[in-house]
Amino acid sequence: MKSFKEVFEQYQWDEVKARLEKVSLSDVRNSLQKKNKTIDDFLLLLSRAASGELELMARMTQTLTQKRFGKTIQLYAPLYLSNECQNICTYCGFSLDNHLKRKTLSDTELMVEASVLKSMGVNHILLVSGEANKIVGVPYFQNAVRLLRPHFAHISIEVQPLEEDEYRLLHEEGVHSVLVYQETYHQEVYKEYHPKGKKSNFHYRLDTPDRIGRAGVHKIGSGVLLGLEDWRVDSFFNALHIDYLQKQYWKSRFSVSFPRLRPAEGIIEPNFIMEDKDLLQLICAYRIWNEDLEISISTRESEVFRDHVVRLGATTMSAGSKTNPGGYSVDKESLEQFETSDERSMDEIRSMIKKAGYDPVMKDWESVYSGF
Repeated sequence: MKSFKEVFEQYQWDEVKARLEKVSLSDVRNSLQKKNKTIDDFLLLLSRAASGELELMARMTQTLTQKRFGKTIQLYAPLYLSNECQNICTYCGFSLDNHLKRKTLSDTELMVEASVLKSMGVNHILLVSGEANKIVGVPYFQNAVRLLRPHFAHISIEVQPLEEDEYRLLHEEGVHSVLVYQETYHQEVYKEYHPKGKKSNFHYRLDTPDRIGRAGVHKIGSGVLLGLEDWRVDSFFNALHIDYLQKQYWKSRFSVSFPRLRPAEGIIEPNFIMEDKDLLQLICAYRIWNEDLEISISTRESEVFRDHVVRLGATTMSAGSKTNPGGYSVDKESLEQFETSDERSMDEIRSMIKKAGYDPVMKDWESVYSGF
């Protein structure tokens, strides 16, 4: 079976960057008038030249999002299981070389955290952990999903890359979605950000969405860490990856997230600063290129930005997030992965969404209808 690696190797980072720099405003305008957009149109909409049509792109994005998703915003919250990690990543608070307090939730602690989330009205949870197979491996995740499944309509995971049979096992247990970020598609510098641990294997990580797709997982989430490398080039490769996956695993749904580097213990400063207007352009480019793509905005972003993006391309948002294991109740002082920016409660986010004329959706999926 074909893999994304074969597609990826047809492109060179510097060549994509050069193509982006050559885009003219007329190229962008011609692209915006086309009915059916291709990956080449996405590249045009990412360019600096396209920022000259950002107002038009924003209007188009709003129209296309409402046409496909209506005036709804799906809400979820992350539940951090463990900050144990065997990787050294220069941008992450969980990195092995940060010698700070580590925490892995016990079954009792997991259910205490879950009860707090349920009291907030949360029905969709994202289980997150550092990458430490021996401490938080597949048996740990399998047990966690079994404990949580009776209490939540939708369970997603963002954990270390797994094998195809392991993804299939967790999918059968009740995992609805899997999120995995390549962090950067710049292969030449990837090792500099990931000097130690399994995550340093660029191609193993690159192949992960293929393993998820072959396992039949309902939804696959992707993204790059905005701030490591040129966001335009990285985002083109991420879209190229999504384009491939949608054609190869057409029964699955797809989402994209936009994690910008945020302060965390021991991390590097961003190499590339991404302004709010840049992120808005990126969101618009994704929506105009791909009407079916789910667009997720986390609490890394500011209150002001999140308030405005509700009316544009967002379809999913986190709220009330704690990025440390036990952060909702049992161990509020454990090591965070990163600092949040929007610290409003779930109720405050629901209220904000309603004031914008949209409906906050806490539950739009029931496992009984999925064949689980």
